[in-house]
Amino acid sequence: MMRTRPLKVALLGCGVVGSEVARIMTTHATDLAARIGAPVELAGVAVRRPDKVREGIDPALVTTDATALVKRGDIDVVVEVIGGIEPARTLITTAFAHGASVVSANKALIAQDGAALHAAADEHGRDLYYEAAVAGAIPLIRPLRESLAGDKVNRVLGIVNGTTNFILDAMDTTGAGYQEALDEATALGYAEADPTADVEGFDAAAKAAILAGIAFHTRVRLDDVHREGMTEVTAADFASARQMGCTIKLLAICERAADGASVTARVHPAMIPLSHPLANVREAYNAVFVESEAAGQLMFYGPGAGGSPTASAVLGDLVAVCRNRLGGATGPGESAYAALPVSPMGEVVTRYHISLDVADKPGVLAQVATVFAEHGVSIDTVRQSGKDGEASLVVVTHRASDAALGGTVEALRKLDTVRGVASIMRVEGE
Repeated sequence: MMRTRPLKVALLGCGVVGSEVARIMTTHATDLAARIGAPVELAGVAVRRPDKVREGIDPALVTTDATALVKRGDIDVVVEVIGGIEPARTLITTAFAHGASVVSANKALIAQDGAALHAAADEHGRDLYYEAAVAGAIPLIRPLRESLAGDKVNRVLGIVNGTTNFILDAMDTTGAGYQEALDEATALGYAEADPTADVEGFDAAAKAAILAGIAFHTRVRLDDVHREGMTEVTAADFASARQMGCTIKLLAICERAADGASVTARVHPAMIPLSHPLANVREAYNAVFVESEAAGQLMFYGPGAGGSPTASAVLGDLVAVCRNRLGGATGPGESAYAALPVSPMGEVVTRYHISLDVADKPGVLAQVATVFAEHGVSIDTVRQSGKDGEASLVVVTHRASDAALGGTVEALRKLDTVRGVASIMRVEGE
C-alpha cells in the first residue's frame, strides 16, 4: 500500500546536476512513488541566483536561504549538489540535526570529512548516501558497501576522471600533444576553463580516498592519497608505451598490502597493457576494476560525469533513503572497523619505465646497470638508441619499491654520463 503523505525533498544547488535531478523527480514522479511506496515532493530549491529562469521548477520553491530550508522540520531528505567544503558541510550537519537524511554528490567533502559526517548522521539516526560522488552513473559505492560486504577486497584500480581519460585517449589515438588534446577537451565541454582539479589529479584523489575507505573498512582521508598529475605526459611516452604493448591512463589505485596489515591509495599516470580491460576505456568514460578474494575480478564501466548520469546516481540514492525513511530504518553507515594504517608511497611496489638521455659512448649502460643493482632494483629490459654522441636509454624494471626507485633515480642524476631523466612512469595492471 502507498502512503499518501509525500516525502519532502530539499534540493541544495540547481546547476547542471541539480536541475536534472529536479526534472527527473517531476517527469518520473509516478514511477518514483511506486518504487518508494510514497510520493516524493520537491519542497524547496536553494540557489545563489534566484532570478535565473529554471524550466520546470516552480519559482515559489526557489530560495537563497539554504540554512532556513534545511532547518524546516518537515524536510525528509536533503539533496546536496552544490559541491565544495563550505557551506555544504554546515548545511549537511544542520540537516541531520533537524531530522533530514542526506544524499550528496560532493566528493571533496566526503573525502575530507566523511568520518565526521557519518558520525553526525549516526548521532541523529539519519542516512548519508553519496553514490554520485564517485564515477557518475556507475553503480560502484553500493556494490562495494553492500554487494561485496561479505567478501575481502584486495585492490581497486580505475579510471575515475573523464576529462583526463579524454585527453590521454586523444594523445594516444591521434598523436596530439598534451596542450592540443586539452584544448579539444575544453572545446567539447569535457574540461573546465580551469582544468587543474582534473589534470593534476585532485578530483581522482578524492574519489580514491572514498573508494579505499569503503573497500578496506578503513578511514582514508584525501591527505592520505599520493597524487601526481598527467600534464608531463608526452608523445614520446606514448611511443614507448606502444613499443611495450601498453597505453597510458591516469589511474586511481587502492591496494591492500600482501600481508593484509596496511593499505595504500594513489593517483598517477601509468602504463597499462593493451590486454587489460582498462586500456580500452575510451574518450570521457570511466571504469573501475575491483579484485576481491571470493568474487574475483569485477569491472564497472560507464559515463563518469555529466548532468544526467550524475543525476541518475543521485536519484538511486534518493529512492533508497526514502525507502529507509518509510521503514523507520537507516542504511549502511561508515564501516571503519579494520582501522588499517595507510602506508606511504615509498612502500608501494610496482614496475617502472625510466627514460634516460645519456652520452653515446662505451660503458654507459654498465654504469647505469650498476646504479640499479646498488639500490636493489632489478632490470627487466633495456632499449638503447643513439646518434651524434647522444643516446636514449629506456629501462623497464621488475617490481621494486617506490623508495628504492627514487633512490636509483637520484643516483642516476649524479652520473656524468646521464644528461637527464626524460620520464619516469609506473607500469600497472599486469
